[in-house]
Amino acid sequence: MTMKKRLWLLPAALWAGFVLFTLLLTCVDVQAIGPQGTAVGFATVNEWAFQLLGVHLLWYHLTDWLGVAAIAFAFGFAVAGLYQWVKRKSIRKVDRHILALGGFYLLVIGCYLFFEKVVINCRPILMDGSLEASYPSSHTMIVVSIIATAAMAFRALCPQKKGWCLAVDIFAAVVIAVTVIGRLIAGVHWLTDIVGGLLLSAALVVSYWAACRGE
Repeated sequence: MTMKKRLWLLPAALWAGFVLFTLLLTCVDVQAIGPQGTAVGFATVNEWAFQLLGVHLLWYHLTDWLGVAAIAFAFGFAVAGLYQWVKRKSIRKVDRHILALGGFYLLVIGCYLFFEKVVINCRPILMDGSLEASYPSSHTMIVVSIIATAAMAFRALCPQKKGWCLAVDIFAAVVIAVTVIGRLIAGVHWLTDIVGGLLLSAALVVSYWAACRGE
């Protein structure tokens, strides 16, 4: 097996794990425990976690702002890529890590849109009186994916700035931890929504890593 193929073993395993977890969610311990009688897989565990943690919408709004920060990071890399494209007069001369991020962001958007259409389960509470799809936690997926790859790209683009790289790594870890924990505490997602979001974002991030390492 070539080195390039070995690089893709972990991403493939993570994608398979996410797909398997999603399939199990549709058939294991499915009960109508959601609002308006909506069905949820792994119902016993999900209901226990929801009753234990409750609803805290302050955390919902706080993590929403962290999502805005993540999108700002993505916008910053998009602007950097556009600047390089214009200055160097060829998209082929744009840094490969920035080009990889562009493809990565398209994949993230695709995953988001897919699960907006393919509803696995709905939120444990009504939002503005309406049911909303909640699996996987798209907010978790977007923040973890964008922030983690931003830190990786910054290290690749500025390897000599070790202090800055360490600061970015710490910032990324804090934002990711607060987002994951805060989203769960907020009570707007089932536990399995967060787990699914983490599995999906891990598959996406490791795929980006493999794509960059394999070039």
